[in-house]
Amino acid sequence: MRKQSLSEAARRAQRERTSPENHTNGVVTLLRCRDVLETIGSLRKPVTTTILDPWYNRGVGGEREDYDEWLAGVIREASSVSEHIFVWGFPEIVCEQLRRLGKDLTLVAWLTWYYKNCPSVIRGWRSAQLTCLHLSKLGAPLYAQHFLNEVQKGKLRDGKLRYMPGPPSVIEVPLNIGFVGRAEQTGHPAQKPLAVIEPLISMTTKPGDTVLDPMCGAGTTGVVCQRLGRDAILCDSSREYARLTERRLGIKQQDSVDYL
Repeated sequence: MRKQSLSEAARRAQRERTSPENHTNGVVTLLRCRDVLETIGSLRKPVTTTILDPWYNRGVGGEREDYDEWLAGVIREASSVSEHIFVWGFPEIVCEQLRRLGKDLTLVAWLTWYYKNCPSVIRGWRSAQLTCLHLSKLGAPLYAQHFLNEVQKGKLRDGKLRYMPGPPSVIEVPLNIGFVGRAEQTGHPAQKPLAVIEPLISMTTKPGDTVLDPMCGAGTTGVVCQRLGRDAILCDSSREYARLTERRLGIKQQDSVDYL
């Protein structure tokens, strides 16, 4: 009886930690940023997860010959402060980073954001996907239990869940364009829907953890963190996008915080 009581207490504590009604809004801090490497390198306290969503070296944002080396350097810098790193890009470009990973990082999953509603602006093949590399340190925890439905949660509580089903590696969410996702649209040219970013944060963090997004764009990561009860540190080298994030989240840029 004593063992059963302790087991039930542990399960109850787990439910309380992961239950949505116990989440409090996360604290979002927006830093002034001139250079992404400088900002990441200035952090003095670790974060749990870093989301890297640079321009993709094609079209918007321009191109640079040393893009692969530059992005590899950003990933290395992020790995010095993070347990998990997500790297967005076109598959044919971001795949180059797998050849440049340090020994402390491993590929957890090749994620695909699939969307059907991309408009065709040129003749030829029309892109309907983006890639997100999920990289992590060895032993960094994952939280597949955050994706269980109510029936599965009941089986987990009763000790009858035979396996832990995680979400699929293909995230099927339409682009925020036209009338789709209008309530989320901010005018940012490459804004991702909340439903695309939320699985990344749910899989790698628990309430109270901190997420870093040093290329925050329209501030989508900050919105998701507020909803899930995660803290967030945001910045963007673009003054225009930083102001956009300020308006969207109702916050002001800061020169320094406790993390610096």
